[in-house]
Amino acid sequence: MIGLEDTKTLFSLLDGGQQRPFDEILGEFNSKFRRSIHFTLCCSLGFLIEDKMLNSTQRLVGFSILHQTYSSQQASANPFISLLINVSKAACDDEAEKYERAFVVQLLSSSKEVLKYSAVDYISGFDPSGFAFPQREVLQQQYCDGVQPEPFKSVFRKAFTKNVVPDPDVPSGCDANSPEFDLQPGAKPKLGSGDRDETVVEMLQKMSLEGLGPQWVRPVPPMIPIQASELLWLNPDNNHELLWDYGMCADTSRGAAVRDLIAKALKGPLAPAQQEQVLVELANDPKLVYHCGLTPRKLPELVENNPVIAVEILIKLMNSAEIAEYFTVLVNMDMSLHSMEVVNRLTTAVDLPTEFVHMYITNCISSCENIKDKYMQNRLVRLVCVFLQSLIRNKIINVQDLFIEVQAFCIEFSRIREAAGLFRLLKSLE
Repeated sequence: MIGLEDTKTLFSLLDGGQQRPFDEILGEFNSKFRRSIHFTLCCSLGFLIEDKMLNSTQRLVGFSILHQTYSSQQASANPFISLLINVSKAACDDEAEKYERAFVVQLLSSSKEVLKYSAVDYISGFDPSGFAFPQREVLQQQYCDGVQPEPFKSVFRKAFTKNVVPDPDVPSGCDANSPEFDLQPGAKPKLGSGDRDETVVEMLQKMSLEGLGPQWVRPVPPMIPIQASELLWLNPDNNHELLWDYGMCADTSRGAAVRDLIAKALKGPLAPAQQEQVLVELANDPKLVYHCGLTPRKLPELVENNPVIAVEILIKLMNSAEIAEYFTVLVNMDMSLHSMEVVNRLTTAVDLPTEFVHMYITNCISSCENIKDKYMQNRLVRLVCVFLQSLIRNKIINVQDLFIEVQAFCIEFSRIREAAGLFRLLKSLE
């Protein structure tokens, strides 16, 4: 079934055969209909042609669309090639006009000249005496990769009733446009009166092209006894109760303000008043950390620009499922004064995972050993030594877990006063 607008457009193209050449109609068909519905439209055309619901010019336009829509493929790949060849056979059996058969044969031979005419001009100028009609078997051999056997139809399919049944009281050759069928004001409608095209359009929208088939009646299968080893299918009573959303229509302006300030904090240091506002808002509503716009990927920027805010947010995220990802980012970011400040404050405020603290210390030591600039190296070594002394004195870490690694670090940088002080602290703890 196709939509109303597509059906009306298709019928306007079919009526165009009165004046317009075939190639112009085919060009408009390709421009107005997307390729994905071409097959559906061609099925509807085949239905109208087989049931003789189109007039002579409309049929020729329909043939040209069925053939040219698939002209870029081999003829045997055209899903409507059998319909075209059967039409030519029907013409031979005097069930259709011979100009139809000649037109189909010219289409199959890929003649472009015939598409330059309109349907009316082709019919009026057709001369059957100058045209040779090949047999159906020859056309099948040439365009269908061999003679095709009659398609199998099941008993169930044969029981289908077509959607269109010819009225035995209306002669088959009568003119549908005869004034006899016009509706007269106040008179009872005659048999066959009314808008024929409108009826066809409505039928294409509402009816299946396969016809009306009998219902497939089958008895309800009996219930099989449940075995002791089987699982029972449960059908619980789902009596759901409505719950009031207390957050609906709540004031979200505070959250918007925090999001804006966090966005600024990622780009540079906040003013003291702005920093205080963020801390107060987070203290009043701890759940704002989940809606402030911070992600693990953005954490290094916040640590470098606003370490105090970073500490406060990480403390409130300690019970979240993403805290491990935040810790991973913090461990792997470049070592700096601010990153050590954040880690140092976290160690005094919450219980950090031991493996995280050890990984961070290892990363700090590795960063000091790999830096090439002597001035920056000395500066970072001093920071790391002060950081480690703070952790040891506050009993944040068990120095025995990292004794060998920290001792080697102190020996390597023994020329620096802070490293020597850290080494003496290690020796005093032995």
